[in-house]
Amino acid sequence: MITTHGGRRRARPPSSVAAMDEPQPPPYRGGPPWLSGARSRTAAGLPWVSTAVLLVFVMVGTGFAEEGQGRRPLDLAARLLLFVAVGVLLLRRRRPVVAVATTCAATLVYLAAGYPYGPVFVAVAVGCFSAIVTGHRKAAWWSLGGLWAGHVLVSHWLYRWLPPDGDRAAPWTQQGFITAWVVAVVAAAELLRVRREQWAAARAEREAAERRRADEERLRMARELHDVLAHSISVINVQAGVGLALLDSDPEQARTALTTIKGASKEALDEVRQVLANLRTPGDAPTSPAPGLDRLPELVEQAAAARTHRHRRERGRPGRPPARRRTRRLPHRSWKP
Repeated sequence: MITTHGGRRRARPPSSVAAMDEPQPPPYRGGPPWLSGARSRTAAGLPWVSTAVLLVFVMVGTGFAEEGQGRRPLDLAARLLLFVAVGVLLLRRRRPVVAVATTCAATLVYLAAGYPYGPVFVAVAVGCFSAIVTGHRKAAWWSLGGLWAGHVLVSHWLYRWLPPDGDRAAPWTQQGFITAWVVAVVAAAELLRVRREQWAAARAEREAAERRRADEERLRMARELHDVLAHSISVINVQAGVGLALLDSDPEQARTALTTIKGASKEALDEVRQVLANLRTPGDAPTSPAPGLDRLPELVEQAAAARTHRHRRERGRPGRPPARRRTRRLPHRSWKP
């Protein structure tokens, strides 16, 4: 990619181009590895399926649970309240505070109207879990606390003015059961939040380790290619200089230099192919070692031979005449005292 700056054309470094063209992975929100696929599928939209299943469960379960409770039977208003309490959970991923507050409020109105107890508390638990694990802990606590306090007021004081007629105060054992349920929901949600944070930290650590291994592998490949090509490229460079210097005066020696260049380039090509084959082949280590310092005498010998031929060629040239000195005559002036 070419950019212009001040009228000059400059090439952008390939590393920056690759970094811009490479797609960035989506941010990780925490959770076990087996939940990452489900989260990526539902992050873009609303949880329609799970909410629909929960709505059917609450509607059907409440119909079975009303038998034998002696409370107000289910009617259209009750089903509308249940629908609101569960349907607002569609927003539990995007608006968890609104979801948990609306669910608790609809549940409190449902219970204050004298409708039977039932699976509506499952919707409250789902909303509380969604709010706490996404970081809105205080909103979940206040919503559950408001539901608990409102239930205490309705069960032990406001029941006289609320339907159904002839209702009595709820036993404290029932209130104790609801209190234990609230504490259990909050504790389980907090435990899940802590586990999600641990999963996120472990995932980030694994990704950092993978990046370090990738960087180490790139560095190893760079060293491998440098060790392979440095020897041959140096020989080619020296012999190319010899060939250019002796092309007119000593064609035979120039031909020898070109032959050396051909052999060195073939050797470099074979070594590069060997390195690439080792990289493509699965395994822990290459089958043959990379060229190292043991080949340094060969490089020194070839370079010394090339310099010797070049020095001979330069000594055979006639020396240049020394530069003539040009003198400048200054005009003579006479000064009178």
